[in-house]
Amino acid sequence: MTTHNFECLLFEFSEGIATLTLNRPDRMNAFGMSQSQDLISALDVTDADDSIKAVIITGAGKAFSSGADLSGGGFARERAEETGPIDKLPVARDGAGVITLRLYASRKPLIAAVNGPSVGMGATIQLGMDIRLASTEAHYHFVFGRRGIVPEGCSTYFLPRLVGIGTAMEWCASGRRVPAGEALERGLVRSLHSPEDLMPAARAIAKDMADNVAPVSMALTRQMMWRMMGASHPMEAHIAESRALHHRFRSADAREGVGAWLQRREPNFPDKVSELPDIWPGWQEPAYEA
Repeated sequence: MTTHNFECLLFEFSEGIATLTLNRPDRMNAFGMSQSQDLISALDVTDADDSIKAVIITGAGKAFSSGADLSGGGFARERAEETGPIDKLPVARDGAGVITLRLYASRKPLIAAVNGPSVGMGATIQLGMDIRLASTEAHYHFVFGRRGIVPEGCSTYFLPRLVGIGTAMEWCASGRRVPAGEALERGLVRSLHSPEDLMPAARAIAKDMADNVAPVSMALTRQMMWRMMGASHPMEAHIAESRALHHRFRSADAREGVGAWLQRREPNFPDKVSELPDIWPGWQEPAYEA
């Protein structure tokens, strides 16, 4: 098992799977600057390491995350204490949005193992992940209106696409507690598990990906799925898929995948995500302009 050292996050790696554990259990894994930077830095590690095929993100202790740290030292507290005419203050970037955008850009599939309460940004950052499994003891709480603020973490983009505009509006407009069973019913989570079965279930999904799916194919598929959510016409998907297939049909992975299938054996895909082909000529990441 390989480990990396972070201040507010545990990093473990074995069998092609990295497990990132938010590790401020005394604060219910509330996000301050250190935990936010740790998570972003850990994703840089998982993207750069070709031996990592899938990533699980969970929380230590009783909560997944209680959201932004409103106690001393949290960035939410610092923002709230800014003074002066509102039109004269600099428009600081939403910290939860920075994290969600980094999750969105991941080259590895991301699985949220939601072990407990997910409040505020503890809920919204999960929306940039690919699969969410929840403990029967988990719940979601989009509390923004009850705190006098508005949704963050790019949730006004992701949440309606995942659960529909009606459900997204109800959850955010009411700010009420959403039980795990309701999150399952509305499509936010894939499945519910007893607390002791949550991580084994998440790991089984991750291991199936790690053992059987070409990492480059997974990375390209993830890019296409997420980016096409905002496409204006299916032609954009057709162009991207044609470019991706042009690369993949000629790849060592394709030869290995077909050969393994014909020979009835497990595949050993040689291509590396660190050498991902560019199927987006001219693509420019949108700039942040407040």
